[in-house]
Amino acid sequence: MLTQTAPFAAMPTDHSQSTTAPVVDSALEAVPVASHFDSAKQQHDSVMLGMWLFLVTEIMFFGGAFAAYTIYRIYYGEAFHLASRTLDAMVGTVNTLVLLTSSLTMVLAVDASEKGKRGLTIGYIVATLVLGGIFLGVKAGEYQHKFHEHHAPMLGLPFHWEPGPATEGGAKLFFGLYFGMTGLHALHMVIGMAILGIFIVRCAIAKDVRARSQGLEVMGLYWHFVDIVWIFLFPLLYLIDRT
Repeated sequence: MLTQTAPFAAMPTDHSQSTTAPVVDSALEAVPVASHFDSAKQQHDSVMLGMWLFLVTEIMFFGGAFAAYTIYRIYYGEAFHLASRTLDAMVGTVNTLVLLTSSLTMVLAVDASEKGKRGLTIGYIVATLVLGGIFLGVKAGEYQHKFHEHHAPMLGLPFHWEPGPATEGGAKLFFGLYFGMTGLHALHMVIGMAILGIFIVRCAIAKDVRARSQGLEVMGLYWHFVDIVWIFLFPLLYLIDRT
């Protein structure tokens, strides 16, 4: 008489899904749930939705500036080309790489917090702050250079434009947009860096750094948005007609 074996007896066991719970789920469970939420997941989804709605308003805010830039560039194309050439594209490239690297360190900070690694979390946040500081320092140097060249037509400051009066009006508009748009971007960076500084303290005193992972995830979205804004600003301001 033949014996019948269980159909799954000889099949290899997959341990990849049964070892531990996903890191993100365990981090979610460590986050304190406010009284008006039924679960940690509901709280997380609500917080993320709120952040995305906030970012939509930020997109609309910067969208107005980009729309103004587009209109003026159509009407003052030659002046915008000449004015863009006075900006140092290499400096802009370096700052772009600095911001992209800061996005990476921000991602690593969120990942470390979800895994409960306090030291790495704080280290990556500090690295993000340092990179943000480098970006702002380079940008401050650019501003100073433009002031010395008399290319800052704000607050009634004297404006000097060598190509001549034919394109001076358009050049003033370009530099006005340059200072306005990059200044707003820098302000958003300063706000983000201040919040990251608070997170360093909160992560240092937290009993379980995973409890800060949700806040860091939200902060990461904000930081990436600021970086994306710069990725649009860089070619629009620095790379016009570089042939």
